[in-house]
Amino acid sequence: MAGKIKSVAVYCGHQLGNNPEFARAARRVGEILARNKITLVFGGGDVGLMGTVADAAIENGGEVIGISTTHVVSVQEPVHTGINVKVVEGLSERKEEMFDLSDAFVILPGGIGTLDEMTDIMTKQQVGESCKPIYMMNIAKYWEIFGQVMTHMQDEGFMPNADAYNLHVINDVDDLTERLLNGNDLVTSC
Repeated sequence: MAGKIKSVAVYCGHQLGNNPEFARAARRVGEILARNKITLVFGGGDVGLMGTVADAAIENGGEVIGISTTHVVSVQEPVHTGINVKVVEGLSERKEEMFDLSDAFVILPGGIGTLDEMTDIMTKQQVGESCKPIYMMNIAKYWEIFGQVMTHMQDEGFMPNADAYNLHVINDVDDLTERLLNGNDLVTSC
């Protein structure tokens, strides 16, 4: 069913990574969301790709919602200023809050936390708790190795075919705009 994606959770690194393409992609994602009046839901941080995507959305007049945890705020990274950041107790609550606030998910390059967030959404899809689209941004082929791992799990009989997920691999950020705006990836039931 075609519909309108109104909010997107963006999962990405709290560091910039080694390839400047990652930050350029994060900036473009923030711009795309803001210019198309799609709310950005993100981890609330002011650093790395997380801060870059939020800055770009804010600079382009977008609505931005940050969700962080008490531990992250007190120990690891500064909260993004200029927006309302909701602070929850732990990571599980943070993931649930971000899930509930979002119609779709964009996965930019990141580390183990980003991988955890993406696989959590995929697990929800596998057990029928979610049909929300996931857009894996394969910037500079960052997620290709994960694709190989998924193929290996399928080949060994531990994972259904990738078509069982509402997962879309996107190699160019500009292709994300059409996917978000046409709404064809939204489905009503799993």
